[in-house]
Amino acid sequence: MTSNRVGDAILSTGLLDWLQARYPTATFTVACGPAAVSLFESCPRVERVIALRKRRYSTHWLSLWAATVGGFWGVVVDLRASVLAWLLPHRRHFVLRSTDEPIHRVALLGRVLGLDTPPAPRVWLNEHHRTAAAALIPAGPVLALGPTANWGGKQWPAAQFLDLALRLTGPTGRLPGAQIAVFGADGERDSVTPLLQGLPAERLIDLIGRTDLPLAAACLERSVLYIGNDSGLMHLAAAAGVPTLGLFGPSPEVHYAPWGRHSAWVRTPESFKEIVNAPDYDYRSQKSRMTSLTVDRVVGAVDELLTRVESAST
Repeated sequence: MTSNRVGDAILSTGLLDWLQARYPTATFTVACGPAAVSLFESCPRVERVIALRKRRYSTHWLSLWAATVGGFWGVVVDLRASVLAWLLPHRRHFVLRSTDEPIHRVALLGRVLGLDTPPAPRVWLNEHHRTAAAALIPAGPVLALGPTANWGGKQWPAAQFLDLALRLTGPTGRLPGAQIAVFGADGERDSVTPLLQGLPAERLIDLIGRTDLPLAAACLERSVLYIGNDSGLMHLAAAAGVPTLGLFGPSPEVHYAPWGRHSAWVRTPESFKEIVNAPDYDYRSQKSRMTSLTVDRVVGAVDELLTRVESAST
């Protein structure tokens, strides 16, 4: 049982991968939020993916119990800290315990199974995902951007994304002449219109609303760099193995930085606590709390990340 949120569900994929290696003949059932279902549909030996849709009075847990109580489970892994792990017939169960420690979510998930080295998130793709991605993403260098987020406060302004993309792909940039792929959900298009309109039409690959999660991962695999806000897409890029730079402001990078040796993060000059404790902070507002993160600072972080990645490959 994993998260309702796409980002947290992606971060939990390493546990499923570890369990499959630990139990090579077992089959698996995954319960997750509807938005995360496609993450698990191509995973080997996953027989069933249950979309756990939240309902009033927590009756979705009753529905999940009814859908799973009929079998005997060898192992139940509950990352939602529900009571279901105790109510299903099973041999062993593992339940996520919350903590206030400054620990990354992936490391916290690894603790559920008592693992000293937490398994890295991953994605499962079929050949048709990669074939479809090849039709969208050309063979040349592609800069991938994730300019949206599930909350406006975490969204770096589109105008700054535009400035960044033009600098990185300009004649003196780190990725001169690169194509620029812009990812996002269909309902997020309005918030990034200035970015889409400002990019050179001949180098823009507009993928807003055109991919599900596996296809997005396959497109990201074909990119040379991903830059995006703290979001599920950021975690998907890191899991797909593309060099990933996450942009942080009113969310804690200590818990949610992109995971992996080809990943890095950069944040506003203000810390997470300084932002959320500011007198004018309002979590209900969609106003960006990322405006103080300068393009120069992000360009510097890109240089550091790509230099590290290039050094590791030589």
